[in-house]
Amino acid sequence: MIHSKHHGPAWLLACTLLAGVPCAQAMERVTLKNGFSLDCVRREPMGDKIRLYLDPATAGADANYLDVAASAVVRVETVPDPPPAPSAVAVSVPTPGSGAAEPTAAELREMLSHAGAEHNIDADLLASVVHAESAGHAHAVSRTGAQGLMQLMPGTAAEVGVKDAFVAAENVEGGTRYLDALLTRYHDNIAKALAAYNAGPGAVDRYHGIPPYRETRAYVARVIREFNRRKTQALEQTKTLLAQGQ
Repeated sequence: MIHSKHHGPAWLLACTLLAGVPCAQAMERVTLKNGFSLDCVRREPMGDKIRLYLDPATAGADANYLDVAASAVVRVETVPDPPPAPSAVAVSVPTPGSGAAEPTAAELREMLSHAGAEHNIDADLLASVVHAESAGHAHAVSRTGAQGLMQLMPGTAAEVGVKDAFVAAENVEGGTRYLDALLTRYHDNIAKALAAYNAGPGAVDRYHGIPPYRETRAYVARVIREFNRRKTQALEQTKTLLAQGQ
C-alpha cells in the first residue's frame, strides 16, 4: 500500500527515458481514467499506446516521455501559456561543514522502511522522492535553501518537528510526515501530493491539479518513473525467486 486509503494506480503508468526528442510549442493536458493528469508538448500514437512528450525545455538527451494506454485517456485539453517556473526549484549541491554522517544504503533503506510503516506510505515511494530530491545525499542543499535527503525548506522542517535537516533520520521522518499530510490533503492522489511537495500546495490548489510549471511536471514524472522502476524490479526478483524454488 502506498497510503492508508490509496490503491496505487499511479505506478501502472509505464515511464521511459528517451534521447533525441524534438520539442514542440503547444501544450496539452491529458487526463487518464485513474485521475492522473499530465501536461505534454505533443502526443504521438504508438499502436494501442499514446506517447506523451512532457518537457519542452529538455529536448535532447534528457527529454522525457510517458507511454500510456490509448484507452486510458479520457480527456485532452489545451493548456494556457504557463507563468515562469518558480525559482524555488533547484539542483541540490553538497553543503560543507555538516557534522551529520551520511547513511549507508542499508541504513537509508531501514529509515525509509521505518518512516513508511509509521505513516503507512510505501517505502519505494519515499525512496523515489529521495532519489529525485537529493540523489541520496544527506548534506544536499538547493540554491533556495532546501536541505537534506528529502530537501526540506527550513520553515517546513520546523513545522514537522525537524531540528537538524542534515541528520538523515530526522529528515526522512520529517519529509515523510509532510508527504503524509499532503496525501491526506489531496485524498491520496499521488500526482497532486508530489506536485505540492515540489511546488507547494498553494500552486496545486490554484491550478486544481499539477501546476503548469516545467520543473514540477518533470519532477512528478521523475518520481513516478523511479517508483515504477522499483516496483518492476521487485516483481522480476520475485518471479526469479519463485522460478528458482520450483
